[in-house]
Amino acid sequence: MNLYTERHGLRKPIARTSIISKEVYTLLLNICQKYYKNLTHIFKLQQHCSFVGQDYIEFNRSQFENRMAIKIPNILRNEYGHIAAPQDNDDYDQYSLIDLIEYVAENIKDISEGWNNNRYKNYWYIHCLDTTNVFDDYRNEINEIFQESGLLFTLTRGKLIERIVENTPLSHEIETQIQQISELGTRELMKDAIALYKTPNPAARQDSVEKIWDALERLKTYYTNVDKKASATMVVEDMSNGQSDFITMFNTEFRALTDIGNSFRIRHHETNKIDITDNRHYDYFFNRCLSLIALAIHYLK
Repeated sequence: MNLYTERHGLRKPIARTSIISKEVYTLLLNICQKYYKNLTHIFKLQQHCSFVGQDYIEFNRSQFENRMAIKIPNILRNEYGHIAAPQDNDDYDQYSLIDLIEYVAENIKDISEGWNNNRYKNYWYIHCLDTTNVFDDYRNEINEIFQESGLLFTLTRGKLIERIVENTPLSHEIETQIQQISELGTRELMKDAIALYKTPNPAARQDSVEKIWDALERLKTYYTNVDKKASATMVVEDMSNGQSDFITMFNTEFRALTDIGNSFRIRHHETNKIDITDNRHYDYFFNRCLSLIALAIHYLK
């Protein structure tokens, strides 16, 4: 629900960002902690109530913390070694928090819980169920904080956090078309490129561009009964429906992308190229290359 000042234009638009502030970190961590008990099927603490002679289980917080020390070693901890929200002067790794959010998402399961006896309340029980309906609640709460804080992230139904890229040609329809590319090498390179492109960590930007450039080069060899140059010519002719003006335009675009690949350090191992220091330029290169490939795959025979 939008508040009064939002509905009436009395508030500045929320700034879109990829930086998780201390305040937002705290809110997101609180949601994770709220659902820790839904991980009890993994982290069980066996207990016994001697008064009524019954066994029961609780969430084993200590075992969980120890496991996270291995799974997510860089997540912020307090002076007692517990996963904690950052205080005023704490440095923190926001991507480790994203790891935690994904870990909970991947492993969350439904539970039933309550007092063993509503009158005497001897102990609080947890019964682990083999269903995951609770994931929807968890996902909605995480995404609500992402949205309200302007964070360009989303927790998907696939239980992964992906970045939201504004003004990108990448769409669900394009991803579906890529799944249908018959040539395995091109299809796998494109799938890898898109997965890296969606990754929140900016360190993956160069990897995504390198993969999509490899896919572009592979696309040029799509027709395997001829050499690379002839295959690239056939791809362009297919895209152009034989119209000379479009042949000229697409040849120009293929050459332009080849020139970009030859001039800029698209690949990690190249040292004699122009460095790309602004991640927005990586996004530009990715989307420009994607636009050409996405069109081309419509015409491949």
